Amino acid sequence: MSIYRELRQRYSLLDLCRIPDLATEVTMQPVNAIELDAAIVFSDLLLPLAPMGIQFDFIKGEGPQIENPIDGDADIDRLRPFESRESLAHVLQAIRQIQVELNGRMPLIGFAGAPFTLASYAIEGGHSNNFAKTKAIMYGHPASWHKLCALFAEQIGNYLVAQIEAGVDAVQVFDSWVGALNAADYREFILPHTKRIFEIVGAASNVPTIHFGVGTWSILKEMREAGGDVIGADWRTPLDEAWERIGHDRAIQGNLDPTLLLGPPDRLLDGVDDVLARAAGRPGHIFNLGHGILPPTPLENVQALARYVHQRTAQ
Repeated sequence: MSIYRELRQRYSLLDLCRIPDLATEVTMQPVNAIELDAAIVFSDLLLPLAPMGIQFDFIKGEGPQIENPIDGDADIDRLRPFESRESLAHVLQAIRQIQVELNGRMPLIGFAGAPFTLASYAIEGGHSNNFAKTKAIMYGHPASWHKLCALFAEQIGNYLVAQIEAGVDAVQVFDSWVGALNAADYREFILPHTKRIFEIVGAASNVPTIHFGVGTWSILKEMREAGGDVIGADWRTPLDEAWERIGHDRAIQGNLDPTLLLGPPDRLLDGVDDVLARAAGRPGHIFNLGHGILPPTPLENVQALARYVHQRTAQ
C-alpha cells in the first residue's frame, strides 16, 4: 500500500514493529481500505529472537539477516529465556492500542513463528533455498536440535499467551518453511515442539488457534496432529483435497494463489470461484490467500477480491 511505503521511507521495518503507535497505524491501514473480516497485528515472527540473544536486521532487497547465526551447541547454550511481557512489551502495547482503534469492528489475530522456521533463520543466517545448515544440525546433532526447538516452543507458547492476555481474539502459528521436511522428519524433529506451543496456549485460554505452513501437502496430517483449530493450506493443493487430508472436524484457511491478484480480473475471480466451490459451503472455511500478498499487488484488486468473496458467500 502506498501509505505504508510512505512510512517505510521514514522508518525501518523494525521501527514499525517496535513503536506501538506505528504498528497500530500500519495494522489499521488495510482494515480501513479493504472489506476485511479480521485484522492481524503488524509485527514480525523474528522479534522473539533478539531477546534470546540472536541479533538481526532487515537488509533492503534481501530480507532478514542474522548477525550471529547458530553454529553448534555453544551457540545454543548461550541463548537465554525471556519474559514476553517485558522484552516484547511493545507488541503487547500495540495490541491494546489496536483493539481501541478497532472498537469491536472485527477480531484481531496475533501470531508468532514456529520452531522450524525460527531455527532455520537462526541457523542459516537468513532465508535459504535448501536449508542445508539447518538439516545438518537436525540430522547430525539431534539432541542439540531438540534442545533448541524445545526452547523456542516454550518461548513462543508463552509469547502467544501474552498476546492473548493483551487482547487478541485468535492466534496463528506460522511455520513458513516447514514444507522443506517430509512427513517422517516432521514427526521426529518438529511435531513434539509445535504441539507443545498449542498445549501452552490451550492450557491458558480457549481462543481459536490457526496453524499455517507453505508447501505442506505431504505433512498436513502431521500438522493437524501438532495442533490448531484451523489448518492453513497454500495454493499448491486444491482446497477440497487439503481438507480431506486435514479432516473435516478442523477448519481450513486458504487458499487462493496470491499471484492471481497480479493478473486480469476474470482469471482472479475464476480462481476465487474455484476455491469457494471446493469449500462447498461447508462450515469452517476461512477464505484467504495461500501465502503472503506480493508487494506489486494493486490495492484495487484486493478490494475487488474482498467484495466478490462477500457477495458470493452471502448468496
